[in-house]
Amino acid sequence: MSELNDYLEGKITFEDFERRREESKAKDKVILHCFYSVCTFGPRSPFSIYKNPCNMCLIMQSIIMIYPLTHYLDMPYSNAPWYYDDNDDDDDEEEGDNDRNEVTPGDVFALEMELNHENKKMMERRHRSKLPRALRGLMGEANIRCARGDKEDAILMCMEIIRQAPVAYEPFSTLAMIYEDQGDMEKALQFGLIAAHLNPSDWEEWVKLADMSLEQDNIKQAIICYTKVIKYDPSNVQYLWERSSLYEQVGEHKQSTNCKILEVVIPDDVPVDIRVKMMVCLIHQHVIKPLDPMLTSDGAEPGGVGRFVFGRGRGFYEEGEYKSALPLLSTLVCSERYNLAVVWLRHAECLKALGHLEVAVKSYSKVVEMAPLHLDACLALSTLQQQLGRPNMALEALEPMYDTETLAQDSSAAQQELKLLLHRSTLLHAQGRTVDYIDTVFTMLSMLLKVAMVRAQVCVISDTSSGVKHLKLISVTQKTDRDCKTSVLSRDDWWKLLLRCLAVLCEVKHFAEAELLADSTLEYYSFYDDRVKRKELEYLSLSAAFLDRNFRKAYDYIRLMLMDNVDRTQLWNVFNQVTLHSQDARHHRFCLRLMLKHPHNHALYLLNGHTSLVSGTFKHALGQYMQAFRNQPDHPLHSLVVGLTFFHMACQRFVMKRHPLIVQGFSFLWHYVDLRGHCQESLYNIGRALHQLGLSHLAIHYYEKALTLPPLKLEGIDDDQVDLRREIAYNLSLIYQSSGNKEMARHVIYTLLYCLTQ
Repeated sequence: MSELNDYLEGKITFEDFERRREESKAKDKVILHCFYSVCTFGPRSPFSIYKNPCNMCLIMQSIIMIYPLTHYLDMPYSNAPWYYDDNDDDDDEEEGDNDRNEVTPGDVFALEMELNHENKKMMERRHRSKLPRALRGLMGEANIRCARGDKEDAILMCMEIIRQAPVAYEPFSTLAMIYEDQGDMEKALQFGLIAAHLNPSDWEEWVKLADMSLEQDNIKQAIICYTKVIKYDPSNVQYLWERSSLYEQVGEHKQSTNCKILEVVIPDDVPVDIRVKMMVCLIHQHVIKPLDPMLTSDGAEPGGVGRFVFGRGRGFYEEGEYKSALPLLSTLVCSERYNLAVVWLRHAECLKALGHLEVAVKSYSKVVEMAPLHLDACLALSTLQQQLGRPNMALEALEPMYDTETLAQDSSAAQQELKLLLHRSTLLHAQGRTVDYIDTVFTMLSMLLKVAMVRAQVCVISDTSSGVKHLKLISVTQKTDRDCKTSVLSRDDWWKLLLRCLAVLCEVKHFAEAELLADSTLEYYSFYDDRVKRKELEYLSLSAAFLDRNFRKAYDYIRLMLMDNVDRTQLWNVFNQVTLHSQDARHHRFCLRLMLKHPHNHALYLLNGHTSLVSGTFKHALGQYMQAFRNQPDHPLHSLVVGLTFFHMACQRFVMKRHPLIVQGFSFLWHYVDLRGHCQESLYNIGRALHQLGLSHLAIHYYEKALTLPPLKLEGIDDDQVDLRREIAYNLSLIYQSSGNKEMARHVIYTLLYCLTQ
C-alpha cells in the first residue's frame, strides 16, 4: 500500500493514486477465502448446513440485527451469539438436540430458497469487508464515538485501524464523514475517494464524490467518478449524460460522443445517395448491425436496395473486411442493373485480397473489357498473370492504350501511357527479352527527352531491316516543338530507368545508340543542372564513345575531365588509351599548355617525355624523364625510359660522346633490373637494348635467358597479353637471319610455336 501512503502524505494526486490501484489490481489476484475461515461454526450448529459463504453472511447479518450495537460491543467476545468453542462439546450436544428439535427441514429449505434468491445480487453489490475481526470492535467503537460527538478520539481510532488494516474501507469512510461534518470538504473528499476506491462497487458513493468534486471545480476528477458510476451501474443513463457534458466542458469532444449506436433511424425524405454515404460512414465507424434494416427498404427512389448493397460492400472493402464485402459484390455483379465496371473492379480486388487469384483474373478481365482505358485494372491483371506463370498474357494486358496523336495532344493520356510502359519494361527486363525492353524504354525516353533530343539532333525511328519492327536512335537535323509532360515519374525514377537502359544497350553491344542516348540526356536541363548527375552522364558518354570507337568525341570528354581533376590517375590512363587509338596530334599541345598550369604533375612529365621521344627531340625527352626520376627514383619505369633515351641518343649518326652515353644508359637499365627483379620482362628489355646497339651475341644470351622464365601473373590481365616469348623468338630469328643462319631462325620460330600450342 505504498501508493496509499504517498497519497495520504500528499506526494501524488488522486489520478496517480487511481492509476496505480488499477495497475495493482491487474497484477494481483485476490483469493477469496470461504467465510468458514473467518468465523467457524461447530459441526452441530444449526447454521452448519449453509455451505454458501454469502448465505452465512446473511445469517450473521440477521444475528447482528437482533442484538443492539451497544449490547454486543460491551459483551465479551466469547459470549457473542456467533462464538463457538470446540472445547464445550457437552454443552453443544445438549443445545444441538434442542436446536434440532426447534428447526424443521421445511424451515431450513424456506430459508435456503430465500437466501439463494438474493445471493447473486449480494455478490454484485456488496464488497466484502477486509477489516479483520480483531479490529471490528474498535471500528464499532469509533463509530459510536463519532455519533456521540467525540470526533478527536474517533479520528485517532480510525488512524490506528488504517495503520493495521490499510486496505479496509470503513475507517476512511468514517473519516470522510467526520471531516464533512467539520466543514473540511477537501479532506472529506480525499478520504471519501480512498474509501470508494477500496469499495468501488458502491456507485452511490461515487455519485456523492462526483458532486463534491464539482463543488471544488475539479472536473477531471468528477469525470473519473462518473466513469466508476457508469461501470457499476450501466443502466443509469443520467450519469452518462453528466459525464458527456463534463467532457464537453474540458474540450474532449471525441470522448463526449463516445457511445454505442443501437439503432439508425433515417427520415423517409432523405435522398438515397445521402443514405448510402451515411451508411459508408457508419461502416467506417464499425457500426454494422444497426444498418440491417436499411437494406430491407428501397427508400424513396428506385434502385435504392442496390445502392445500399454496393455502398455497404464498398464500406466493407475500404475497412479491409473482404469476406463481408465479397457476397454483397457477388450479388451485384450477377444482377442486370449493377453489372458495371466499378462493381467488377471492387469484386476483383476483394478476390485478390482473399487469395482467389484465378477468379480475380476473370473479374479483372471483365473490367478491362468494359473499360479498356482503366490503367489500374490493366496493371493489376498483368501482375496476376505474371504471378500465375503466364508471362505472355501478362504482356498482353499491358499493350499501349493510346495512339501517337492522342499522346501528343493529351498530357493525362501521356502520363497513363508512361506508367503502363514502365510496368511493361519491368516485365520485359525480368523475362530477359532485351530487344523488346529496349524498344519500350526508347519509347519512354523519347517522351521524356523530346526537347533534349531535338537540341542533340537525335530521334527515335522504326527499323524493319531485320525483318522485325524495332526502334533505334539516329542522328537527324529535323526539329519539332512537341513536348510531353512526364510527372508520372519522379526525376530519380527517370534517372534509374536511363541508367538501366544504357547498361542493357552496352550488354547487347549497341554502343552507337548508347552514345546517342547519353548525348541526348546531357541536353536535358533537369539532369544537366544536377552536378552529380551531369558528371556521371559525362563518364557514361565517354565510355559509350570509346566503346563505339569514336575516339575524337572521347578525347573531347576526357580533355575536359582532366582540366577539372589533373591529379586523378584513372583519367590519365583513359587519356593514354584514347590518344593511342585516335592517331591525333592535338594532345601534344594540350599537354604542354597543361604543363604550364601544373608544372609539378608527374603524369605530364612522362607524357611530354614520350611525345618528345617519338618526335626525335631526345634531349627534351631526357629532361622530362629526369624530372620524373628525381621525384620518384625508386619507380622502375623512370629508370627504364631514362636508359632507353640514352641509347637513342647514342644510336644517332653524329654524336661526340657515344661511349659515355652507352655506359650511362646501361647503368639506368641495370638499376631498372634491380628494382624490377630478374623476370621475363626485365631480361627482354636488356636484350632488346643490346640488340639495338648491335651487340647480338650479348642480346642472344639475355633473350634465351628470358625464354626460360615464365610470364608474369597480373590481376585483371590475361597471361597471353604479358607473355613475351613470341617477341623474343622473333627477335632471335632476326639475329640468326641477319647472320645467314636461316635454319636456326626457322628452328627457333617453329620450336616456340610448338611450345605455345601445347
